[in-house]
Amino acid sequence: MSGLSTHLPILPVLLPLVAGIVLLALRGAPLVLQRAASLVATAALVPLAFALLGTAGEGTQLVYKLGDWDAPFGIVLVADRLAAWMLMATALVALFALLQALAGTDVEGRHFHVLYQLQLFGLNGAFLTGDLFNLFVFFEILLLASYGLLLHGGGRLRVKAGLHFVVINLVGSTLFLFAVGTLYGVAGTLNMADLAVKLARTVPENLALVEAAGLMLFGVFALKAALLPLHLWLPAAYAHTSAPVAALFAIMTKVGAYSILRVYSLMFGAEAGAVANLLADWLMPLALATLVAGTLGAVASTSLRQQIAYLVIASVGTLLAAFALDSAEGIAAGLYYLPHTTLGTAAFFLLAAPIAGARGTLGDRFDSGAAMPGARVLGGLFFVAAIALAGLPPLSGFLGKFMLLRAALGSPWLAWVWAIVLTTSLFAVIALARSGSLLFYRTHSTPEVLSAPRPIEWLPAAGLLLLVLGMVIWAGTLADYSAATAAQLLAPQTYIDAVLGDRP
Repeated sequence: MSGLSTHLPILPVLLPLVAGIVLLALRGAPLVLQRAASLVATAALVPLAFALLGTAGEGTQLVYKLGDWDAPFGIVLVADRLAAWMLMATALVALFALLQALAGTDVEGRHFHVLYQLQLFGLNGAFLTGDLFNLFVFFEILLLASYGLLLHGGGRLRVKAGLHFVVINLVGSTLFLFAVGTLYGVAGTLNMADLAVKLARTVPENLALVEAAGLMLFGVFALKAALLPLHLWLPAAYAHTSAPVAALFAIMTKVGAYSILRVYSLMFGAEAGAVANLLADWLMPLALATLVAGTLGAVASTSLRQQIAYLVIASVGTLLAAFALDSAEGIAAGLYYLPHTTLGTAAFFLLAAPIAGARGTLGDRFDSGAAMPGARVLGGLFFVAAIALAGLPPLSGFLGKFMLLRAALGSPWLAWVWAIVLTTSLFAVIALARSGSLLFYRTHSTPEVLSAPRPIEWLPAAGLLLLVLGMVIWAGTLADYSAATAAQLLAPQTYIDAVLGDRP
């Protein structure tokens, strides 16, 4: 590699940071200029993610040394298959969510585009960083931006949900610091590759400390991922914020799932000596319980956005159940399912906004109302989104769940995984059929004058659903990439060698 390609791993981090600073300087400029700058910066992340995906897809683990300091003393960014996969999902969701925000959401409050770019800065940094302290730093950056985005536009319910979101994440950040401090006190390093080497040599007198720190980290990541019982903050926060922000937040829970997969495959995996398989007894029961809780919440929801928020929780349960199988097939199934559920729930959030707008004062509540204008288009998109999220054939949700069920065949959790995944899928179908029926069929006359949504309000959702369809067309290629990524994660020595290089 040479020239610009040498700096490829840092560009997805630098671009939104620079764009955020430029947009802050342009806050007095015409709105069209601010929108153009934000859109160009966000759209540019897509080819960057493709470039990283192509390079990482060849098996190369790109290590970028900031200041040319070698690890573990310097800060490194690592772009491997998993990081590139997450960057691509983030870039696609961010682009379509921003397109819908340009329909008017971005002018409901101040500094939307600055916060949006800083959110992307934090997300991309979290996926690329190679050490725990900077993972904490990027978590804080994306959380600070998310606080502003969540409250953007104001409103009593939004502020109330936002305060809960802020308080619970502050608790999580404190726990994160305790865990990081404990690991540094024991191992003397926070570089993840170096930690993987040193934790594998944990002496018996430090074993309890390392396990406590590892479980504290799991608690923090479980909070970010909305894993049961740390999921209660999510439905209110996601249901009451604006549609583009909720769509972007669809990737936020995946940051927690990504961190669990990264940290526990690298530092607490099968080759971690005395601390190996730290989550073996915890992850699967919690994941399946989360899947059940999310599905029951979707069934009991009283509004569309609340239902989608519970479907996000259910998807986290499905995703982590796949990871908890701790096999190449299980992780590959989860990695294929991850972009599907991110794109699908983001599309559903974007679709919920024009549906609510077309129903007038009823909004997205599950009450029968007047026939909404534009029901054919909105109903068609709702149908596709519902099939995708329920996991029905022929869309990618079905393929992801099929891969998960097949991966569970050799697992001692076989009966539990099959029973819960199939039963919750049935309940998800029932919940979405009920909400679709209430929204589109049980209508009556009303004196209220309703207006059809503009194409700009539903086209971004349609675009994301096209990507979900694309995941079926290119299912073989994506499944191969997922399988190769799983194999790379289960061979952590290659990551360690790439980051630390030749060691005596």
